[in-house]
Amino acid sequence: MPSQPTTSPASIASIVLSMSCVAIGNGMMLAYVPFSLARVGAPPWTAGAAVTAIAFGGLLGCVIGGPLIRRVGHARLFSCSMALVILSALLIALGVNPILWVVARGIYGCSGNMNFIIAQSWLNHAASNDWRGKAMSGFYMTYVIGLGAGAWLFGQIPAEGNLAPLATIFFTALAILPIGLTRLPNPPPPQNVSVDIPMAWRNSPVALIGVLAAGGLSMVVQGFAPIYAAGNQIPQQDVALLMFVMQFGLLFIQYPLGALSDRIDRRYVLLITCMLICGAGIAALFVTFASLALLMLVFAIFAGAVETVYSIANAHANDRADPADFVPLASTLLVAWSVAATAVPLAVTALTPVFGDQTFIYAAMAVAAAYALFVAIRLRERAAEPAAGEGFELMSAQIPNASTLCDPMLEEPPQTR
Repeated sequence: MPSQPTTSPASIASIVLSMSCVAIGNGMMLAYVPFSLARVGAPPWTAGAAVTAIAFGGLLGCVIGGPLIRRVGHARLFSCSMALVILSALLIALGVNPILWVVARGIYGCSGNMNFIIAQSWLNHAASNDWRGKAMSGFYMTYVIGLGAGAWLFGQIPAEGNLAPLATIFFTALAILPIGLTRLPNPPPPQNVSVDIPMAWRNSPVALIGVLAAGGLSMVVQGFAPIYAAGNQIPQQDVALLMFVMQFGLLFIQYPLGALSDRIDRRYVLLITCMLICGAGIAALFVTFASLALLMLVFAIFAGAVETVYSIANAHANDRADPADFVPLASTLLVAWSVAATAVPLAVTALTPVFGDQTFIYAAMAVAAAYALFVAIRLRERAAEPAAGEGFELMSAQIPNASTLCDPMLEEPPQTR
């Protein structure tokens, strides 16, 4: 295996800082778009189509990200993808136009996934084995907190006009500076990314289906919750606070469940997580916006449990992977996440006019229940496995794992997985 880079944790600060600025802008737009569409009385399908467009754009970003990095390198493509984020926000700043806004969110989804591929692979290249896990966990946590901070900032500015997308342009422009000035060397050209679904299924059916489930669950809960709140005429500040609180569910739900999954068979923890999703979904159906504080707590648990499915399924896949299969496995899981993240919101968008604005809650519960049933069947077919040891790493399904797709130095999974 090639020698690891000799860098310190401080050396990756530019990458983390850039992505944190991006997260703040993204958090603002995740709140601004559905709130504005509801406020102006846009067609009911528009907000859901915007969520689906983000996921479809993300799938496109997964496909073209690797070849573009091979063509121009990490640093140049990072600037180009930031330019696409700015273009997306500019199209929204022009004024409410439902079709144009859906296109803009698709452009953001494409550039967003390319940003993740660039940042994660660059972090993996820059970090050495003894602190790579902490670096990746810190990156995920910082990004998710940035999303929440962006949503909170949206609640502090006027919703009328185009101040929110202009602020997004400001934060995205700031994000270019740390990467543009970094002294970190560009990683080597990426490997050819191959998708091998039969290999991923042989490695772990529970992990593959879990990542599929997580893609749909995350996009549905994170994408449709602000639409649900805005559609119920909730004030701007409360919509922003709801999204802010939801991000912290990731920290308070995922950490204890992740620690538990290091001590017992991860599949049992996945079952517990699915039951938690269903329980939170039932509570969300009956707790009204009149009890806003309680509803925020319910949605924080809802979002945290949804994100936990991804992290534990990803860890379970890595537990069982042969070193030679790790890169194609990671790319297969990334594409699987993207496909589900596109298909499930599309179905929710189509069904919402029929079943109402709580359709996304029913959809999340249905996906979680179906996955729990699959895990239970696999537990009966295959005996319980020993505890995985200290291997769990905080991850978010909002940031699909692309950390090894573009780094030929890595021949085996990071030890913290």
